[in-house]
Amino acid sequence: MYACLNSAQPYAIALFRAAFGLLFAMHGVASLFGVLGGAEGTNGGTIPVGTWPGWYGAVIQLVAGALVLLGLGTRWAALIASGSMAFAYFDVHQKVALWPIQNGGEPSVLFCFGFFLLIFTGSGAFGLDRLFGGRTAGTPRRLPSRP
Repeated sequence: MYACLNSAQPYAIALFRAAFGLLFAMHGVASLFGVLGGAEGTNGGTIPVGTWPGWYGAVIQLVAGALVLLGLGTRWAALIASGSMAFAYFDVHQKVALWPIQNGGEPSVLFCFGFFLLIFTGSGAFGLDRLFGGRTAGTPRRLPSRP
């Protein structure tokens, strides 16, 4: 059973990556363009251009989410997305209450740790990283040996 699960791992990571990136990008689209219900707390509106930190966070959500969805620059996009969600949690939610269940920060925490995982797993199967990286998913890079 473990061999079967291990052989399917790159495909499971790819499915997770694509769904996770799509959901994250949808948050950015909603906040920037007022679709899909709009930005949270605006009754279907958008976040004004250039406002800190909301507008910049929405741009990160859209761009990093799209890159993760495509599997292009997955590790770097996931690093930036994870950091932005950690910032969102501590800057916005932590001020309200200690625990995410109390302060409404569950999505920020889940996105933060989901993207943190993708930093280490990479894009999995079917990512565009594979076209440009010259490696297959799960193949570690070999470090040069020292004399």
